[in-house]
Amino acid sequence: MASKLTRSNGAGWAFALPGFILLFLFIILPFFFAFWFSLTNQRLISPNPTEFVGLSNYENLLGVSILTLEPRRDEAGQVVRDADGAISYPRVRTITRNPDFPQYKGMREWFRWQSGENARVVVAKDVVFMKALTNTMLFVLIIVPLQGGGALGLALLINQKLRGINAFRAIYFTPVVISIVVISLLWRFIYDGDDGLLNNVLAALTFGAFEPIDWLGNTDTALGSIIVMSAWQAMGFHMVIWLSGLQTIPATLYEVAAIEGSSSWQTFRYVTWPGLRNTAVLVLIVITMQAFALFAQIDVMTNGGPLDSTQTLVFQAVERGYGKQDISGGSTISVILFFIVLLISLVQRYLTREKR
Repeated sequence: MASKLTRSNGAGWAFALPGFILLFLFIILPFFFAFWFSLTNQRLISPNPTEFVGLSNYENLLGVSILTLEPRRDEAGQVVRDADGAISYPRVRTITRNPDFPQYKGMREWFRWQSGENARVVVAKDVVFMKALTNTMLFVLIIVPLQGGGALGLALLINQKLRGINAFRAIYFTPVVISIVVISLLWRFIYDGDDGLLNNVLAALTFGAFEPIDWLGNTDTALGSIIVMSAWQAMGFHMVIWLSGLQTIPATLYEVAAIEGSSSWQTFRYVTWPGLRNTAVLVLIVITMQAFALFAQIDVMTNGGPLDSTQTLVFQAVERGYGKQDISGGSTISVILFFIVLLISLVQRYLTREKR
């Protein structure tokens, strides 16, 4: 009996070996290479030899500080104001380029806010990376509930015994099987500021009162437009996962709820949602991982613009690693992204255990 089990295990490991080799060659090994490159000044094409620089790449990406700017004052001690009445402040470069403040060397203004008469200015060594980090986190925070909740709503709608319901399932799932590049090109035409479908529809609904908007060319709407498109494109995939979870809930529970006179909301809260707990964890993890990997939509629709308002971590890693041939910079961003995703996964796992 033991020999049969040994032979069975050996056959299983033999079948799994090609998969392990591929995982090692294309996932595990490249990660260690990326980690090593992040500690060097490696470039794709450079006549200079590669040097070990330690954590300087991480310091250049994550270096952030806060400056306090006091208003300019005239000889009488009064606050100087410009023609519009706004308080005039010294330029940030007078501090970041001042040899008396070496800790701010090479930093640029990221954003600022008012604190009484003083201005608080956040400066960063790499403003583009900080924008990419902020945009990625914002995208994840919005897309997870939007896409997950929308997919759950669709799953509840199509989990009915109605005539032609399979046609609706196919329609909702269609965007998933179409290439994301094709979807991005289609939505770029929809968002077009001159003669896009969205502007034409809104103008027709408002009888011409709506002013056309360049949805992808405006810093206030570019990222939101990509969020809407991304939520729509992948909603069908998560709908199928929710639907599979719904179909595992015993019908007898719904019959008991109906006999007890439960409302639709009570049935969902006390029967449907508890039965979907494990499915919810899966959907949450999958959407989070996909959200952090946002790249194709940015590359096709905005190329990171306008004014870096749609930069993301993956786009920055590819842009620096291949576009600018800065292997060390792209590798550093990849390692940072890995640890962010790992941390969020551990938090999700901890919260899941606490709920159980």
